Amino acid sequence: MRIAVAGKGGAGKTTVCATAARLLARSGVRVVAIDGDTNPNLHAAIGVDPAAALPTLPVSLVSRRFDGPRLTVPVDEVLDRHSAPAPDGVRLVRMGMPQHADEGCLCSAHAAVSAFLADLGAAPGTVTLLDLEASPEHLSRGTARHCDMLLLVAEPYYRSLEAVRLQASLAAETPIGRVAVVANKCRHPSDLDAIEEYCDRHTLELAGALSWSEAVLDADAATRPLLDHAPGDPVVAALGDLFAALVADAPTGVPASSSNGAGGATEAGSQSEARA
Repeated sequence: MRIAVAGKGGAGKTTVCATAARLLARSGVRVVAIDGDTNPNLHAAIGVDPAAALPTLPVSLVSRRFDGPRLTVPVDEVLDRHSAPAPDGVRLVRMGMPQHADEGCLCSAHAAVSAFLADLGAAPGTVTLLDLEASPEHLSRGTARHCDMLLLVAEPYYRSLEAVRLQASLAAETPIGRVAVVANKCRHPSDLDAIEEYCDRHTLELAGALSWSEAVLDADAATRPLLDHAPGDPVVAALGDLFAALVADAPTGVPASSSNGAGGATEAGSQSEARA
């Protein structure tokens, strides 16, 4: 299963992606985490040394075909050569980023991620999480077109919700199988109510909800992953439940055991964390 995580800048995409990747890996699932942002931060959020020299996905691995970009080598070879180990057995892959000013667009970098995702679809027993940039450019370029699901992170205010609506409308024109929203940073029940009302009005699926957490801010200030800084935080438990349910609901779902908060749960169970 391949899940892309998107939304407005600062909505919490990277924290969601990094925490979910490690929780799924702890449950015994093979997890590949892709940083699809040209200003990469996933490595720090997932627990890889920010000062480490990390590989990026080479654009030379891609060939253009009538059905879109594809890898020129087996996907396992790409993982062996161009990924970095992350905590709990996650494999981290990073999209290429600009090295100099005025060097042109990053079309090839986006194509490399798209090709990698296409081939990962045939990898048995693998869950891929793609952390996307805030701009909807990844949808216009088709970066996430091979994902099975696009999860849009929404904060309880108008600009964040409008960004979600725009990206959902663009995603509807792609082959992405499922588009859903996760409400984030809900301080009060009224915050979740507002997001629920917006989703109902615009026919958007609400997959789950996450409460406001000071621990998320504290972890970022300490440059530590949320899972290491506050493993017992309600947001960690809610993310484990949410992603276990998403994976279990996939047509070719990868079973996840109930380990470290990554057990199966229903949508109502995830939303109850926000109301607690």
